[in-house]
Amino acid sequence: MLQEKDLKQIAQRGISEEQIKTQLHQFETGFPFLKLEAAAAVGRGIVAPTEAERKQYVSAWEQYKAAGRRIVKFVPASGAASRMFKNMFAFVDAPYDVPTTDFEKKYFDEIEKFAFYDALDAACQKNEGKGIKALMAEGNYKAVAANMLRKEGLNYGQLPKGMLLFHKYAEGARTPMEEHLVEGALYAASNGEAHVHFTVSHDHLEFFKQKVAEKADGFAQKYGIKYDITFSEQKPSTDTLAANTDNTPFREDDGSLLFRPGGHGALIENLNEIEADVVFIKNIDNVVPDRLKPETVEWKQVIAGVLVTLQQKAFDYLRILDHGATDAQLQEIAQFVKDCLCVDPKDNVVDAGYLRSKLDRPMRVCGVVKNVGEPGGGPFLTYNQDGTVSLQILESSQIDTNNEEYMKMFTQGTHFNPVDLVCAVKDYLGKPYHLPDFVDKTTGFISSKSKGGKELKALELPGLWNGAMSDWSTVFVEVPLGTFNPVKTVNDLLRPQHQG
Repeated sequence: MLQEKDLKQIAQRGISEEQIKTQLHQFETGFPFLKLEAAAAVGRGIVAPTEAERKQYVSAWEQYKAAGRRIVKFVPASGAASRMFKNMFAFVDAPYDVPTTDFEKKYFDEIEKFAFYDALDAACQKNEGKGIKALMAEGNYKAVAANMLRKEGLNYGQLPKGMLLFHKYAEGARTPMEEHLVEGALYAASNGEAHVHFTVSHDHLEFFKQKVAEKADGFAQKYGIKYDITFSEQKPSTDTLAANTDNTPFREDDGSLLFRPGGHGALIENLNEIEADVVFIKNIDNVVPDRLKPETVEWKQVIAGVLVTLQQKAFDYLRILDHGATDAQLQEIAQFVKDCLCVDPKDNVVDAGYLRSKLDRPMRVCGVVKNVGEPGGGPFLTYNQDGTVSLQILESSQIDTNNEEYMKMFTQGTHFNPVDLVCAVKDYLGKPYHLPDFVDKTTGFISSKSKGGKELKALELPGLWNGAMSDWSTVFVEVPLGTFNPVKTVNDLLRPQHQG
């Protein structure tokens, strides 16, 4: 099935022949659904701290930062914004010329509220000889939309979300990239320095670097800190093979194999290369203007405080295990693992080796919000391969839709995960964990795509906050809905939360 030239192509990407065989086998067999115990809820897997507890956690985080630890804010930012403008692409190609759908009407009725309005107006003046208002007055709405989307205008149809103007300020509009720099200064700076890492696509790397060079100094002066801003790209070695519908390798017209990006789960490799004690992870589009940042900052400090408090306890217990724990100490440690880390041993014998395996691993605290129907993964108690039950973030594709009980759990779950994580990635001796060792490789995804009019099957690696962190210690904390403000469509920028 694989030819000599295929093996060369595979080797050039840093992928082994064994990995390709595994991927082809996964196309044939698919991935097993996960076995669920229950949806997590407050009191069962989700912590809802009181006001007094929140203050203690914020204080714990401040003390941790004061000790000179290295903290990094990690922002997956490689996705293009094209899906954000799906409705407006459809309008440009539509057989009618005036706004017709509710989405189109809202966009044009409130167009002056967009932070990119002035930039779009300038693009229209340059390319059409008229501004937005004049074009709309003569019914030329499509010219306005085209200047937003296309390369000769703002090129928003092709740029990454991190480079779009999201929020208005008196001193000028800001991109999500800039808002993340501000957040980094407000809750993730230590030793007078904020470390921020963006994962970007190769095509946009120079643009990101240029924008950071323009903006970072201003924020550094404003917040009295230094920035250490770094970038990485998804590694070619994490790309996955595409397959035909009969599970044979899909080939390009020239006979070469087709590889596709392996999804955000590939970023576990990027995360593994970050030098840090604690890493915050948050999606590029989940940002708010400065007037709403205090709530976000407080809750980031709360979940970080929960993390470092639990981590310290786990480290103390690991040291006790090093010196030989008494029966009473073993029972105390087992209670901590069960009550605080939500790992239920089920049929496992609770002994020192078992307890060590559940304590000596990376730890993450995930903010979860009450379910209001937004798309996203949910917090669940699931069975692991060793028979234990622990907390996981699951996507709908990991659940057997034919299992009525599981579907009821998924649809009636009280909370979901907005990708709001803080991670501890070093062991109790200060040595970094090798994060790929903690991935559950049986939790990938297979989806249907097409290339050149031909159907193909695409393989996604275990998601970054799903299977890629499956064997971490996981704790869920309920955070306010106000900390979650994603931008999935351009009209989401018209929500009050994104207005200045």
